[in-house]
Amino acid sequence: MITSWNTVVNAASLAASLHDGQVRKDGTPYFQHPARVATILARAGAEDDLVAAGYLHDVIEDTPADHDDISDEFGSDVADWVAAMSKDHRLPEPVREPSYKKQLEDGPWQGRAIKLADQVDNLTASIVNQQKPGKKRLHAANWALEITSKDDKKVIRNLRTTLEELVEVISVARVPD
Repeated sequence: MITSWNTVVNAASLAASLHDGQVRKDGTPYFQHPARVATILARAGAEDDLVAAGYLHDVIEDTPADHDDISDEFGSDVADWVAAMSKDHRLPEPVREPSYKKQLEDGPWQGRAIKLADQVDNLTASIVNQQKPGKKRLHAANWALEITSKDDKKVIRNLRTTLEELVEVISVARVPD
């Protein structure tokens, strides 16, 4: 598949449409999150297909879209990267979380890059909204750093550095619970 800026624009448009009406816990439109994830990926040096996957990273998990829908529009690589980011909510949580971790660890590095960008945005959004990131949020960030510790792609190195700096700032500033 030939990549171009149109891939990114089409992914943004589809994500905006599929997430229309959804809101985050802080009340902001949900689409802002995938838009920020895609921007974080682009700033880290990701190519267009990975930026497109950043826009789409929650559509399988949170909308009626499935792997085939994404594959038909953006190709199997983008669909596979998005699928790597999607938890199987049919599984009970004690099975789901280890399965998800294995899925990301064993999957393509691009899925792990999206996970890092997702965590950068989640931590940043907590800080911007003047919320103290809780233990669960910090655990998720450290988990993303753990599963990417062996990756050596430039995009992942850049994202890891950003996330490590955020975790450090938050850890230093944290008041014990």
